[in-house]
Amino acid sequence: MKILAIETSAKSVSAAVVEGGVPLASAYQNMGLTHSRTLMPLVDGMLSAAGLRVRDMDLLAAANGPGSFTGLRIGVSALKGLAWALEKPCCGVSTLAAMARNLAHMEGLIICAMDARRSQVYNALFRSEGGALHRLTEDRALPIKELEGELWPHGREVLLLGDGAALCHQAFSMWGARLAPEGVRYQRASSVALLGEQAAKEGKTVPAGELAPVYLRLPQAERELKKRQAEQANC
Repeated sequence: MKILAIETSAKSVSAAVVEGGVPLASAYQNMGLTHSRTLMPLVDGMLSAAGLRVRDMDLLAAANGPGSFTGLRIGVSALKGLAWALEKPCCGVSTLAAMARNLAHMEGLIICAMDARRSQVYNALFRSEGGALHRLTEDRALPIKELEGELWPHGREVLLLGDGAALCHQAFSMWGARLAPEGVRYQRASSVALLGEQAAKEGKTVPAGELAPVYLRLPQAERELKKRQAEQANC
């Protein structure tokens, strides 16, 4: 089974093709350009260089959240368009679970954290044992201080991943939480593809029309609108 995956949940953008657990091709860019400009040329260039076409794929997968509201919308919309046109099955993969997949070969408590602003992080906990990942929490948004209270008893067993890892490491450094090396700290599409392959084996694929982003929080514009409405109601 060939799987095309894309990752647009944060500043970087990446694409990959995996077959039978083996990466066949990948492309990555972290230049700060908008994903609407970079994603499809990145995918087209990668497939062309590998002698592959989207129609050769058996499954299309995307990191569907949590993450940047704009980035997720672009990635999910692009994947839906490809899947719809070619009548391919697709699946959404947790950004945090895919990130944890980067460290499945290590033993320890893995915390994947993305900067959610306002001293909060999108996060999830996983335990890696014998090359297998075990999810310990759902994806969630928590204040960094609350997350610290949950993790500090584990000390140096804690491995920090994601663009919120440095924020957490700064807060947790007194008790020895470890920061993963930059080469494996961030999102990448190859891990999305590998989890997409697992989802396919478990029968968890969906038609294009059912794929949707998972935000965990309302976008800022909606939060501000609800706040204004509440203030007006209390006047």
